[in-house]
Order: sequence, then C-alpha cells, then structure tokens
Amino acid sequence: MLLVKTLRSSTFRLALIAIAAFGLIVAAIMAYVYFGTIAFVRSRVGDAGDHGGFTAMIELAMVAVALLLLVLAGLAAVLVTRRTVGRIEEINATSRAIMLSGLDRRIPLRGSHDEWDRVAENLNHMLDRIETLMGEVKQVSNNVAHDLRTPLTRMRGRLEKAYHAPRTGEADAALIGDTIADLDAVLGMFASITRISEIETRARRSAFRALNLAEVAGEVVELYDAAAEQVATRLSLGGDREVAITGDRDLLFDAIANLVDNAIKHGRTGGQVTVTCRGAGAGGGATIAIADDGPGIPVEARDHVFKRFYRLEQSRYTPGNGLGLSLVAAVAGLHGAEIALHDNAPGLTVQLTFPATS
Repeated sequence: MLLVKTLRSSTFRLALIAIAAFGLIVAAIMAYVYFGTIAFVRSRVGDAGDHGGFTAMIELAMVAVALLLLVLAGLAAVLVTRRTVGRIEEINATSRAIMLSGLDRRIPLRGSHDEWDRVAENLNHMLDRIETLMGEVKQVSNNVAHDLRTPLTRMRGRLEKAYHAPRTGEADAALIGDTIADLDAVLGMFASITRISEIETRARRSAFRALNLAEVAGEVVELYDAAAEQVATRLSLGGDREVAITGDRDLLFDAIANLVDNAIKHGRTGGQVTVTCRGAGAGGGATIAIADDGPGIPVEARDHVFKRFYRLEQSRYTPGNGLGLSLVAAVAGLHGAEIALHDNAPGLTVQLTFPATS
C-alpha cells in the first residue's frame, strides 16, 4: 500500500523529473567524453587503424555507467519518496483519528530530529494549544451558564410571584427595580466579554498615546478612596511621579481600577492597599504594583485567575463575575506588559511591567 502511494505521489513525480534532467546532463557529458575520446584515438592511429575493440569497450563502459546511474537514481528516488510519503501518512492518519475521536491523539515522533520531526512537534504543540483553548471555551461556557442561571432564576421567581399576587404600586416598583438590576448585571457581563474580545484582537491600538502612568494611577486612587474608607482600608499612592509609557489611557485606567477594586474587596478589613509606580530603569520598562494585606492567592491558582469567569472558592459568594482579571490580562497583552503575582506576606502584590518606551 505504501509503495503504491509512493509511486503515485507528486514527490515521486518531481523526483523523476529531477532524475530526467540530471540524466540529460550526464548523457551530454558522456557523449562529449565518448566522441572526444574517439576523435583523439583516430587522430593518433588514423582512420585505417584497428580501433574497433577500443571503441566497443568505451561504448560498453558508457552503457554500464548509464544503467548503473539510472538504477541508483531510481532506487534513491523510491527510498526518499517512500520515507516522505510514510511521514505524511502518519500525519494524515493522526489527523483522521483526531477528526473521529477527539484532540487526545498526537503525531508520533521518530527521534531523528530532522525536519519531519520538527513539523510533527510543531503540529503537536498546535494541537496542545487547540485542546487548551477548547477546554477554556468549555469552562467559560459552563461558567456563563452558571453565572446566568442565578439572576435569571431570581427574575423568573419575582415575576411569577408578582403574577399571582395582587397589584400594588409599591410592590411593582420594587419588582421592576430588582429585575432591572439583575438585567443590568447580565448585560454588563456580556459587555465585559465583548470588550475583552475586542482588546484581545488588538482593535484598540489606535488610541495609543504617550502618557504618565503615575497620573492615571493617581486618578484611580482618588476614585476608590471613598470605597476604601467604607471598609477602613488605607489606600495610598507611592513611587515616582513621572512614569512615561505609551498606551491607551482608558484601558489602563480600567485595568488599574480592577486591580485596586479587587485589593479593597479581598484585602483585610482595616488593612492597607498600596499602589506604586516606578519609571523605566536601566534594564527594563515602567512598572506599577498594587499590594494588599489580605489572604492572597494560592500558588496553584495563580495560573488560572486571569481566565474568564474563574473565581477562587473564597470569592464565590462576593459580588463580581470573574471577568475583572481577564480584562487586566487583555489590557496587559495589548500593551506588551508582563503580569506577575507575588506574595506580600501577608497579602498579594500584582505587578505590571511595561516595555521601555523607545
């Protein structure tokens, strides 16, 4: 079967064309050598000389060399094409298996570290990435269904209760207000998903400008100062006053606001939240760090907190939809910034490091 596919493959046809071209060149060289040799012999011994035996020997040698080259070239073409077709068939077989059974199959490697192994490795990495993304999509779908079920169930319960209860203006107003609040929460969730998708597709780079990161952070601190006072949390801004970066001011404001809001919500009551901005140093870009003294995030969960709708168990019953840190990750990716989570002993420090401004 493999030999039949080898003989029918386009690679084998290309190899035959290359052999034919090579054969023509070799034939031309051999003809030149043959006729040149005959001419040389005739010039030495003359036309009347007995050079028939020598001519026959040269012709036999030429034919033997031509046949040998033809056999070797054909054998090499079959072997090389067979190896190529064999590797392609492995990829095709794995692809068919993936289409039939799922993404758990991978292309086998031969350990030769040649170009085919590199192709197989890249395809396997691609399949790993696709499997991860499909798992994330499934998890997001489950989380969306879970998070939508609660407000929709509440709305239905209220409407059903109001349907069977006597009409009163005060009760109807309360019902309408609560229902609108739940609908706003659902619409806000979808708006956040849409905004994150737009950021991840790099649709907002047109708004990039030179700006002062410390100034943006100061506006966020001023906005959340009242919310921090309500839970007796001290919110402060430190570091450099001039931190030059290039970015989208509105998106950076939202990202910093999400981090500050999380630090206030999940920090210790009566604790402290510190926002620190540093300018570009000798070996890196600008940084902003938001530190709290709350319970922090377990090390094993830090790779997951930036996924959409992911929420820690202790945060499951607090207000929110698990999209805030996903927005932060999307904004950081758009700006080429790296996110790092560090222990604050106690608490957590979230640090964004922006590339140096050229």
